[in-house]
Amino acid sequence: MFLVALSFAYFAKALSGSYMKSTITQLERRFDIPSYLTGVIDGSFEIGNLLVIAFVSYFGAKLHRPKIIAMGCVLMAVGTFIIALPHFLIGRYKFETSIRSSVNSTNNLSPCPARLLSPSSQASGCEGESNLSMWIYVFLGNVLRGIGETPVQPLGISYIDDFAREENAAFYIGCVQTIAVIGPVFGYLLGSLCAKIYVDIGFVNMESITISPGDARWVGAWWLGYLIAGVITLLSAIPFWFLPRSLPIPSDRGPAQCTPERTSFIKDPPLLEHKYQADEPAGFLEMAKDFIPTLKTLLGNPVYFIYLCVTIIQLNSLIGMVTYKPKYIEQHYGQSASKANFLMGTINIPAVALGIFTGGLLMKRLKLSIMGAAKFAFGTSLIGYFLSLFFFVMSCENIKVAGITLPYNRYFISACNSDCVCSGRDWDPVCGENGITYVSPCLAGCQTSTGLGKNTVFSNCSCVVAAGMSSGNLTASVGHCPHRDNCDRVFPYFLALSVITSFIISLGGTPGYMVLIRCIKPQLKSLALGFHTLSTRTLAGIPAPIYFGAVIDTTCLKWGQKRCGGRGACRIYNTTAYRIAYLGLTMGLRTVSFLLCILGFVLLKQHLRREECSAHQVANGGAELEALRKEEVLASNSDQSLQTSTTDYNNTERETRL
Repeated sequence: MFLVALSFAYFAKALSGSYMKSTITQLERRFDIPSYLTGVIDGSFEIGNLLVIAFVSYFGAKLHRPKIIAMGCVLMAVGTFIIALPHFLIGRYKFETSIRSSVNSTNNLSPCPARLLSPSSQASGCEGESNLSMWIYVFLGNVLRGIGETPVQPLGISYIDDFAREENAAFYIGCVQTIAVIGPVFGYLLGSLCAKIYVDIGFVNMESITISPGDARWVGAWWLGYLIAGVITLLSAIPFWFLPRSLPIPSDRGPAQCTPERTSFIKDPPLLEHKYQADEPAGFLEMAKDFIPTLKTLLGNPVYFIYLCVTIIQLNSLIGMVTYKPKYIEQHYGQSASKANFLMGTINIPAVALGIFTGGLLMKRLKLSIMGAAKFAFGTSLIGYFLSLFFFVMSCENIKVAGITLPYNRYFISACNSDCVCSGRDWDPVCGENGITYVSPCLAGCQTSTGLGKNTVFSNCSCVVAAGMSSGNLTASVGHCPHRDNCDRVFPYFLALSVITSFIISLGGTPGYMVLIRCIKPQLKSLALGFHTLSTRTLAGIPAPIYFGAVIDTTCLKWGQKRCGGRGACRIYNTTAYRIAYLGLTMGLRTVSFLLCILGFVLLKQHLRREECSAHQVANGGAELEALRKEEVLASNSDQSLQTSTTDYNNTERETRL
């Protein structure tokens, strides 16, 4: 029952976490913020963990673990609801556009104005805007969600490993982690569904909306998914209120079952042996006093320390890559946010789940030792690394945008829009008949427009020139032109390689995690898992989305503008620079982690060799001690026999005399 409850809690937290990543581009557009700020929002979850995880992991092991997990799930639900709160506080979404309708008419004004709008008209509507950035609420809600998630992993995993049979522990943990990876499937599918729905659905006339889900200004109903995820998380807290503090310990989990290799990884002082049993009550001050010495003992294990460093670097690469992968699919391959999230949920995530489950099953079947599990995890990661290098050649050219990726004078039409007074800051793309995207109908030189919403057509566009013509007067339609044909051919190969690499790398997930669990003493398990989670989330979960987002921002070619002035979200990126920055940063971090892995293997072998010698000496010493004990027993028996025979002789002599 605990396994089922913990699996559901993992599912709920993974669903809300993956949904957060699926809404990265939606949050950027809704709050007009750059990628590095969405990285700050995404990393705020880890900030919440940082605040309390060390204390929860250490003191939580002494208390009622299921109830602490239940309280954490309730906090997660509350934080998820707070994330959706800005939608109900902020006004309707007004996207950036240069299409203006005439008063009391369905006809549009000319896209080619004789003069720019006055500053007072541009700033209209800004008086009611709040000075407080609404993304702060999302940040705070994610912090609270991170605080609530804190006890789920360390206390849940240690609970299973404490009360499950030793040969089943790896399989059970593999099952929990598999369910945890199934959660993102539903999270990304939920993100795909919500991204198709307009943010203000039910409050606007959809026929008047000129943008579609593939537009860089489109914002889906991001808030709806958070409400659904919050309800699911709240339900996951219910079972833990009724679970016991401890379970009967299986007969094979006694001290005699601990192998010399496991028990000697961390040498504890004799006085610590009786102080860190999970079931033994201890005072708060006594536990607090022993916290620092125990932490020093934990970090004194070279295998644990090097494992910590490797996972921190690899998680920097993994978290940065996963956070911005849907956005990479959107920007590089021209897919909508809804389709990118759908593909992540239906193709990529199931491959990861299957890999983690298969890795746990293989470890159970092969009965891998610590060294065997470490080699298996390293090998799968290395194979995935070499396969990932092929992503660099799966490239797409930049979308053809006049004035950004294509200069106007290339087509000898630099003066085509000189009769119009256009603003270069607008982003209201139109697609000309020649297959080239123009930043706005004004910059395309369009004189008139007809239609409404997505069906608007611009006519007499002097900048839209067909091949072989020196001037033109063709039409343009709303939205940017479809992406390149070569991208449509490359994209399926990108998806196939992504699935293969994800499966291979995730095969080593469970064996690698078991190396962490088996290299520490049982009484330090909760602290070791908690400190590992604390370190990885502090040094990987928080900074990785921020600096990945900052690097991606450097590849932006056209920034949007906020309604009341100031730089908004990026509208178009340099795809070549984006690919090199995104993939280069990911692969560079993994390269450094592999160099540390080599050092880790050397330390592990040396440590095991020393432990084998120590175990051999202990065995020899035990044999000698047993021999001495036997000699003492024999000598004692001989003395007793001699004494008995003497007594019997004396008694016989006495009887004879009598």
